[in-house]
Amino acid sequence: MHDPEVLRSLHVSRFKYEPEIFAAPGRVNLIGEHTDYAEGFVMPAAIDFATLAAISPRDDDKIIIYSENFKEERTFDAASLPKHGGKDWSDYPLGVIAILAGEGHRIPGLSLSMLGDVPLGSGLSSSAAVEVATALAVTSLLDIDYPRPQLARLCQRAENEFVGANCGIMDQFISANGAANHALLLDCRDLSFKLAPIPASVALVIANTMVKHSVAGGEYTSRRAEVEEAAAVIARHRPEVRFLRDATVDDLDKWGTEMSPNALKRARHVITENTRTVAAADALIRHDLKELGRLMSEAHASYSFDFEASCAEADTMVMLAHNLPGLIGARLTGGGFGGCTINLVEQGRAQEFAKALAASYASETGIVPQIHICHASSGAHKIVASFSH
Repeated sequence: MHDPEVLRSLHVSRFKYEPEIFAAPGRVNLIGEHTDYAEGFVMPAAIDFATLAAISPRDDDKIIIYSENFKEERTFDAASLPKHGGKDWSDYPLGVIAILAGEGHRIPGLSLSMLGDVPLGSGLSSSAAVEVATALAVTSLLDIDYPRPQLARLCQRAENEFVGANCGIMDQFISANGAANHALLLDCRDLSFKLAPIPASVALVIANTMVKHSVAGGEYTSRRAEVEEAAAVIARHRPEVRFLRDATVDDLDKWGTEMSPNALKRARHVITENTRTVAAADALIRHDLKELGRLMSEAHASYSFDFEASCAEADTMVMLAHNLPGLIGARLTGGGFGGCTINLVEQGRAQEFAKALAASYASETGIVPQIHICHASSGAHKIVASFSH
């Protein structure tokens, strides 16, 4: 995470007011991919990359948003906010403000400065970190106390309705609710969750394939449509099945021929991934790291062959990881089609693992990866610091 003092001084020099500062982390999903919108289970952890948001009131009705990452400023009128984004970086913070306004809150003029170190487009939820940091900052300015699950829903709505990306709840939920040294098994149906401890002896090594993906793009949308097609076919025979969360592999054996071959494969991934995700949380709670690694391998194979959301580079990264000492488990994480792999690695071997993986991936693909050694971190919070003025 960047030093909050850097953002504070930037904000003061630009806007002349002392800000309140909030942080919201990115996340990595250990297991449970494309299950969230099927009302299934996911198991992410918040990581020690974060977005910082500094906020202060204004004397006029302008909303001014400045991004230090983009070195750009955007100005809006608090009284007439747009209803939809304009395919701009400012859509994410502005979307949160617009949804709050739509819920009947009067939005005053405000200055918002942002600074983040969550790598963009790598599947570590830079957008959710921006949304959650903004939501905490603006609700604090308005003196509204949102329970954390409700705050996550608000941010999800910003991404769905304002930005126009059809994401589930996971990214915003873990950013708002993460806990240090734990993964979070989230039931996306009712937002109930339980924490599963990640031993201090385990590092989260995140390896960026450097192949970028965009969730707003067509592949995510087509996969989601195929998942929904499969659920609709099963529901014709079992009306209580509203989402694949309620379906079983047995249902696919009975009625899989009534769906397109792709829908059948996507459904098989989602149904088996739900089972694996619950089992993975149990494995963590029991400290059975060998079983966790096995489940991660199964999950990657399912993601690659049934869901077809991997790519050659990610498959190579996972294969190479399995040749290195210290690995507990590896798989592609995030929305797919590139992005990052998550590698659970023995803490004492994490540095050499990261170095060896980078070298072997570069020689195999010609691409120099970015590899980050992370730890499970706490969720979004206010930065309370005695800044030197």
